[in-house]
Amino acid sequence: MTKPNILILMPDQHRADCLSCAGHPVVRTPNLDRLADEGMRFRPAYTTSPVCMPARSSFLSGLYCHNHGQWENVGHLPPGADTYLHHVREVGYHTCHVGKSHLHSHRADHHLDEAKPFMHQLGWDEVFETTGPHATVRTDSIMTDHWRQIGCLDTFRDDYPRRAEVGPTAATWPSPMPEGETLDDFVGRTAVDYLLGYDWELPLLLFVGFGGPHEPWDPPADWAERYDPARMDSPKAITEPGSWVPEPAAAHQRALQNDRLGITPEINGRIRALYYAKISHIDWWIGRILDALLERGQIDNTAIIFWSDHGEMLCDKGRLYKSVFYEESVRVPLIIRPPGYRHAGAVSDSLVSQIDVFPTILDIAGCDAEPIGFGRSLTPLLERKTDALRDAVFSEIHQRTMIRDKRFKMVVDSQGTVLKLYDMLGDPQEEVNLVGSPGTADTVQRLKLRMLEWYLGTQQRQRRE
Repeated sequence: MTKPNILILMPDQHRADCLSCAGHPVVRTPNLDRLADEGMRFRPAYTTSPVCMPARSSFLSGLYCHNHGQWENVGHLPPGADTYLHHVREVGYHTCHVGKSHLHSHRADHHLDEAKPFMHQLGWDEVFETTGPHATVRTDSIMTDHWRQIGCLDTFRDDYPRRAEVGPTAATWPSPMPEGETLDDFVGRTAVDYLLGYDWELPLLLFVGFGGPHEPWDPPADWAERYDPARMDSPKAITEPGSWVPEPAAAHQRALQNDRLGITPEINGRIRALYYAKISHIDWWIGRILDALLERGQIDNTAIIFWSDHGEMLCDKGRLYKSVFYEESVRVPLIIRPPGYRHAGAVSDSLVSQIDVFPTILDIAGCDAEPIGFGRSLTPLLERKTDALRDAVFSEIHQRTMIRDKRFKMVVDSQGTVLKLYDMLGDPQEEVNLVGSPGTADTVQRLKLRMLEWYLGTQQRQRRE
């Protein structure tokens, strides 16, 4: 039997609930809904870290932050890291990366072509890498080469600093780029062109990394018009104070809280409308990518995986961006559509981690090798052989660690002090912090022991021999 192709679609900072198939009241995602209708959507899927580079390093390596050492948006995985790419190449796959990777630091006044040897060491045969929106101001790539050639690079690089000057709550206007020339347009078009030109002599693993819906809030103008700011859903209220992170990171977090940002209903409406427009624009490109597979006769022989690195607070609880363990930040969308899936339209309520996709990819590719990482294959869930894969999931950032089991979420600092405890069944909006409440001592002790067991059981390092 011919091995299935594997298509991985990854937007940046896409909230788990921002899918119309997940019941969102506003955002429209018809092409992602189609994938969910043909595959399985994983409802409680969590990132290993609610920030870009640590999460992406975990997805690629199957390791937690305390294993791979990537704690923030600088540095990179060791070049010898074990990745799912090495394993699929060993069984005959050709691997290609298109778009944003954020697997290494993007240096000012340099070109991403300089990082190609590193990307090849990670296991990519071909690399068409772009920066995300922030790094595009200072770092060149094949995308900025194209923009420079057609005369619109300065349009982007002049617009972005203006947004930084006025701040995130005021920088709510569409992209000034020419029609069809935003970052996500470039990524989507490059992926489509690659699929249309691929020779299909080898099974293909294609990773497509979109830059949106990560801020800035800059969808194409015609997409921005599709959502009325006056008709957006309201944000969740601030219900309890307290810092998730130590100094100096706490200062940054305080700057992203409501009393500093001054989030009003009007600001919330503008930000949400533009964020949703970016999601729908990416969804449109996903549709074009699926059309390209159909045109080449490969759609029925391709496993498709959709996920994001982390979520977005999106004015909920008076916050923007990510970096905290609230559900809006730490939970991610995950849809897997195997070819010819027998349980189409299924929804799993099993707790899963983004690192579980690594061994799942190996199963799809028919790899027998045992990976070094700590993910658990989602195949038993996909085949409906079990309805529970994990008893708990874990996430790390800024010397804080989260454990989430079926009922409770707890956050501790590096000294073991419990900072947050939520009853996720009785309080899914995370409005009441139960730390210190009567009757919670046994729960805290149980979760601490489970966290210690997890930490001691995940101490091996990653190095591909």
